[in-house]
Amino acid sequence: MDKRVVIIGSGNVAESLCRWIILSGNELTGICSRNGERARELAEKNGTVSYTDITAIPYAEIYIISVSDNAIQTVSEQLNAGESVVVHTSGGCGIDELSSNIANRGVLYPMQTFTSGRELDFNKIPLFIEADNDRTYKVIRELATDMSSHVFDSDTDMRRGLHISAVFACNFINHLYSVGQSMVKGMGLPAEILRPLVKETVNKMLDAEDPFAVQTGPAIREDRNTIDYHIKMIEDTNYPLKIYQLLTDSIINYKLNGKL
Repeated sequence: MDKRVVIIGSGNVAESLCRWIILSGNELTGICSRNGERARELAEKNGTVSYTDITAIPYAEIYIISVSDNAIQTVSEQLNAGESVVVHTSGGCGIDELSSNIANRGVLYPMQTFTSGRELDFNKIPLFIEADNDRTYKVIRELATDMSSHVFDSDTDMRRGLHISAVFACNFINHLYSVGQSMVKGMGLPAEILRPLVKETVNKMLDAEDPFAVQTGPAIREDRNTIDYHIKMIEDTNYPLKIYQLLTDSIINYKLNGKL
């Protein structure tokens, strides 16, 4: 059964959710955000109505709070949801972050990196759900399975663990790529020269049953001469020597002991 949904928030996650609520056959009845201009932009793009006053938003069967972690509780306390279901989308926050005044609470966490303007296939994104009662669980699961083919039950500890894994696999990798680009540019070369290397690394990593089995570089070879040379060079720059040393030691330790 199609559901009426209101999204509270206007960031990158909210932007992607707007599109996929509609594509999944559900009804996006409104978008609410303190950023009125951004809310109007998303509303116009998705054929719905924008609000800046949370007390003025229309009735919905599901209210999705997609705001920064430290604002979830404050926003949920302002929401008069009645018997409707209220979820947040955070991987790092528990279900109890939602106000205890809300009768039917839950979590709908999409494990993905979101950037404004990039359209993703939500059907391939893992969604992790939780609810504080059976009725709420049924409603959330129905919406989640409308949106994605990969829906998993979860609790707070699992989501927080997943969030940490995502930081390693996504945020840290992106930062390391930024460091690599900075080094290349510092040598007067175009940053694009790293792209073939990065693409092959990612493809190989994803194709492998065990990514560590396709690990390359001086650390996996325990090539101390090269490692020491790298350290000496990095010491004369502003680049993060500690990160180089920590990751090198982690690779060697994993090779020798089978653990991180």
